[in-house]
Amino acid sequence: MESALRGAAPHLLLDSLRTSLARLYAVSSADLLLVDYGFTSLRPVEPVQSPTRAPHGAVDAGPAGHVLRTQQPYLFRDGGPTVTVCLPVTVRGDRFGVLVLALPADRTAPPAVESLARVAETLGHALRVADRHTDLYRRTRRTRPLSVAGEMQWDALPGRGCTGPAFDLHAHWEPAYTPGGHLLDWSATEDELLLAVADGTGPGTPAALASTLALNALRNARRAGLDLVGQASLTDQALYGQYRGENPLAALLLRFALTTGEVEAVDAGSPALWRIRDAVTTRVELDRQLPLGMFEDTVYTTQRLRLRPGDRLVVVARENPSPPGGEGQDPDAPVARALARTAHLSCADTPAAVVRALRRTPRRAPGAVLVLCLDWRGNPGPLTAAPEDLTEGPTEGNRHENGVGTAERGKADSEVRKVPTEPHEGAAGP
Repeated sequence: MESALRGAAPHLLLDSLRTSLARLYAVSSADLLLVDYGFTSLRPVEPVQSPTRAPHGAVDAGPAGHVLRTQQPYLFRDGGPTVTVCLPVTVRGDRFGVLVLALPADRTAPPAVESLARVAETLGHALRVADRHTDLYRRTRRTRPLSVAGEMQWDALPGRGCTGPAFDLHAHWEPAYTPGGHLLDWSATEDELLLAVADGTGPGTPAALASTLALNALRNARRAGLDLVGQASLTDQALYGQYRGENPLAALLLRFALTTGEVEAVDAGSPALWRIRDAVTTRVELDRQLPLGMFEDTVYTTQRLRLRPGDRLVVVARENPSPPGGEGQDPDAPVARALARTAHLSCADTPAAVVRALRRTPRRAPGAVLVLCLDWRGNPGPLTAAPEDLTEGPTEGNRHENGVGTAERGKADSEVRKVPTEPHEGAAGP
């Protein structure tokens, strides 16, 4: 099966798969449903083989939607000798869609279903490669045209999710078809996870150009082996050199040590960082430094905090990150409420639920929101470091000479502020 997919033309993956499935498993129909850019519907790759045609199903309804959410195979029979099997098509946590097969009931024993699940996973890897050589799958994922800025952003961002032995990471942003210039990137190795998130800088192509420049500068610095401070500095220089301070980017850079749970952070006027631990939602107050690209030759510093197994971190990036509330209202309250109401959801489902809750907030709801959720499982072996939560202070460099963002000597660089939340009232998702 794997060799058949590797040898198939990029636009003929499904044809090759159908031929192999019919020969090996007596599959009578095989259809691939891809999740759309807005993560609202599952859309079939044409031509559809099922006699009843695979519908444009919602991601939160029906057997295919159930499989996308749970990431578990689902079997059902409508009568007669044929069973329909729905299988998740996912690559390292990034959920592409669902493979829907019809095959004889006597071919659906548990070992056969497990084998078909591996076929679906292999298809996901093949799709990731084929996507570079054909527009078929990207056309399928659109419920409406993308803006030029949206095309740029979807080409630049790494995806919606990533998983490893120590963590689950998932993200969602809206609007998906006309995004607001958000930046998102990650890179994982055996020892560390590097993560970057930035607030949107406004709608349209100029914002997408600025965030694309920043993203490529950040990747260039990271791939050159620079540490977080070096990555921030090179990106800062690239943005300032191009825009002379007119397009600053509020960003958060994080480095996770996968063996200890220690987190190193550079807060460049960043998106909000929240932590959920033991059902308590808190905002992690980092020492905010200057946004990237605001001034020439800004020098950044790092701070440290530590995660415990079971912790959840949520980063909330908004186009207008501090919308005014009513008199006496905390501008963080809508985020705190959304997080409290979605605490029972999986890491994969939380970002979309929080984004949609915030975009329904009255009084100037943010035009564009990106939410990233990271569930920390931790190192499976014993930790050797002390389980302290807060920072050890700046570890290198000095603040910008104008003093913006400078903490008083002796003050801890990171604080955790508890935010009152309402009792759990069910999911805030769609």
